[in-house]
Amino acid sequence: MEYNKAINMMQIGDDVEGFYILKGAFPKVASNGRPFLNATLSDKTGAIEAKVWDYPGPINGSDEGKVVKIRGTVSEFRGTPQVTIEKIRLAVDNDQYDVSALVPVAPIDTDAMLNEVRELLNSIADPDYRRVALELLRRHEDAFKRIPAAKSVHHGFLNGLLMHTGNMMKIADFLAGLYADTVDRSLLLAGTFAHDLQKETEFVFSELGMVTDYSMKGQLLGHLVMGAEEVAEISKKLDIDGEKAVLLQHMVLSHHGEPEFGAAVKPMCAESELLSYIDMIDSRMEIYRETLEGMEKGEFSNRIFALEKKVYRHF
Repeated sequence: MEYNKAINMMQIGDDVEGFYILKGAFPKVASNGRPFLNATLSDKTGAIEAKVWDYPGPINGSDEGKVVKIRGTVSEFRGTPQVTIEKIRLAVDNDQYDVSALVPVAPIDTDAMLNEVRELLNSIADPDYRRVALELLRRHEDAFKRIPAAKSVHHGFLNGLLMHTGNMMKIADFLAGLYADTVDRSLLLAGTFAHDLQKETEFVFSELGMVTDYSMKGQLLGHLVMGAEEVAEISKKLDIDGEKAVLLQHMVLSHHGEPEFGAAVKPMCAESELLSYIDMIDSRMEIYRETLEGMEKGEFSNRIFALEKKVYRHF
């Protein structure tokens, strides 16, 4: 019996026991009239199909995304590994398991990255932009350092929003210096920090913090509109100059670059143009990082949907 064996290491004949995420749960009835559960288990290494025979419940589709403890045997069904589960239950509060073994986590020191972000915000020279940014940090700090930046595609892991935004702010700080005669560093840094914060409201999260769906507001408004609304509300509360408030809202509304990519308006100032490119750079480099991680030297990937092409690993 192997305890908490990684799914990508499971082999036919293995007896396994441990904690996994219930990625899918579909109660069904066999041809003999007996109930069974068709399920999918997952951890950070992958997913595997599972069956629980003669199982009337209580676990069902409403428990998807939760952690379960299982005991079973890895068998084969139509050439594919499958776990035949003998026992299954939902995890309880006093169970001990490693969340980082079940869901992917950003490859960063979260405390160090958060401190870097805070230092950059405190370095904003314009007091109005600095006050808005620090109020945004006060409101969102807990979620900002925990949640993924996306449901999929890039930074779709715990602490992903912190990693994505932190990387972007460091790029923005460098480029603001390079183009100091064209770019207002204060506006660029404040807008970069604000651009994705409303993903906290846009998404629905599992009990482990992973994105499972888009919220009602996320689908009807989206994080750009909600982000601009919050910037307007804070600016009014802090009595920030009207043009500065509008420019900061524009940064949030235009950071996807083009309407076909989700921007509410096109970038119309140097800082918003730069922010859209910085966002694209960091998101695409993360797609490359995640793709190359599982490849051998000299290998081409399958076609990557988000990049609309294959990629090649040369080292």
